[in-house]
Order: sequence, then C-alpha cells, then structure tokens
Amino acid sequence: MFAVMKSGGKQFTIKVGDIVDLEKLEVETGSKHDIKEVLLISNGSVPVIGSPFIKDASISVEVMAHGKAEKVFIFKKKRRKDYRKRQGHRQCYTRVKVLSINSA
Repeated sequence: MFAVMKSGGKQFTIKVGDIVDLEKLEVETGSKHDIKEVLLISNGSVPVIGSPFIKDASISVEVMAHGKAEKVFIFKKKRRKDYRKRQGHRQCYTRVKVLSINSA
C-alpha cells in the first residue's frame, strides 16, 4: 500500500514506515500530526484518485526532528561589468515517520 501526498508545494510517494523530509511544519518534536492533502491511495488493485484531494483521507505521521538542509550557494555574475554576487541559503525541514495511511 502506498499513497501520494502534497506538503509544502511538493508531492511525495510514501509507504508505512518511510522517513521523509518535508517542508518545515509548526509541530513539536515527538508529537503526531495528520496530513489531509492526500492525492492518491493504492492498495495494489484499484487506486483511489482524488480531485484534487481524497475526501476524509489522511496520513498519520510522527515528527522526529527539525533541522536545516545543506547550504546552497547562489552565484550571479555579469561578464565584463565587474558585477559578482554570492548568496547562501539553508532550507528548514521537518523529518517525519509515516505511521499509517487512512483511507475514506
């Protein structure tokens, strides 16, 4: 059994027991959280597809940790104009463990 869910503008294919890094959620570490934006649930035979989301479906996750990803450098340059600019960015994330996939 697997599902496709949406979180932070991205879509994730998940199974029970997976550990996934999502965009930062405002939830405490160690607590449980339900994600309602489920796009597809497949039991193996007939998939259930939402339009855009499946009504009354949710994914139960446990928040394991919050953190920051590796630094990404942004470098801009214009040739022959003596223009160079360097920036860095570290995206915040929430690491969660999928506990169950609840269909309607």
